[in-house]
This record gives sequence, structure tokens and C-alpha cells, in this order.
Amino acid sequence: MSDDLIQVGRVAGAFGVRGELRLTSFTADPLALIQYRSLLRENGSAALTVTSGRAAKGSVVVWTAEVQTRDQAEALRGLKLYIRRADLPAPDEDEFYVTDLIGLSVETAAGEPLGRVKAIQDFGAGDLLEIQPPSGPTWYLPFTRAAVPEVRISEGKVIAVMPDEVE
Repeated sequence: MSDDLIQVGRVAGAFGVRGELRLTSFTADPLALIQYRSLLRENGSAALTVTSGRAAKGSVVVWTAEVQTRDQAEALRGLKLYIRRADLPAPDEDEFYVTDLIGLSVETAAGEPLGRVKAIQDFGAGDLLEIQPPSGPTWYLPFTRAAVPEVRISEGKVIAVMPDEVE
């Protein structure tokens, strides 16, 4: 996969009998998938051209130029959908795209290395940085101002405050 592609959704299956697709959106605003119009495959080739759509029960239902039948729609189930990084709007100050945080080094304010950001998880109580230390199992750090006072994307690092151990 190209580094300039970001996954924004996945085909969940057919919707109805006329070739509409039900998409699972990975964007903050699920309807943004409709606005991007040209959705790509993992290799960067064209996947779907969205012509119209609407929200429906936790997903997005779209018409595309490429799909006219329910069978065609079902055949695309599981297809991952991407856009180019350049197509995303610039984040506001103190906002970050998850993809920009993955791989950053994690250090204390004193410069002590703690590991790298492996993933961002949200189990329902807010974002957590999954940290992969130089050795040992991964651990989680709340993505809050108290635990992560600074994110320095240009320097490739996150400054973290280690939480007190909970017994």
C-alpha cells in the first residue's frame, strides 16, 4: 500500500435490490465518503465513483458509477476504500490524523525513550495510544493533554507523562 493512501471506509455489502452499496465509514463525519467521490483500492487504482448517497443506520448507502446490480454490489463486500492523503483537509491546530501519529517515537519530557506509537484505539472511553516499547508487551496511554502534553509531528515524536501504576 502506498504511504499517501488513507483508508476511509469498507464496503459492507449490498443495500436493496438495485445496486446500492452499504459502506462502513472510518471518517469523523460518515457522509464525508460521499464528498470524496473517487474512492481508491489499496494499490491506488480506482475502486468506486460515488454519485450520490445518504446515511442509513450507522452506515452510508451510496450509488456508484461502477455498480448497477445487487450481485455486483455483493461481490465488492469487504473491499477497503482509500483516498489520497492530499485530499484530506488540513487539521486544525492541536488536531491530528491518526495516520500521522502511527510510528512516532514516544519520550518523556526529559528525553527518555518509551517506545513508538503502534496504534490508536478507542474502546468507548476516548482515544488511547498503544505504545510498543523497545522490549516487552504494548501498553496504553490516554490521548489527553495531561498524559500527552506535546505532539511534535515535525520532529517525529510525542512527549508523554507516564501514568502512576494502579494496583
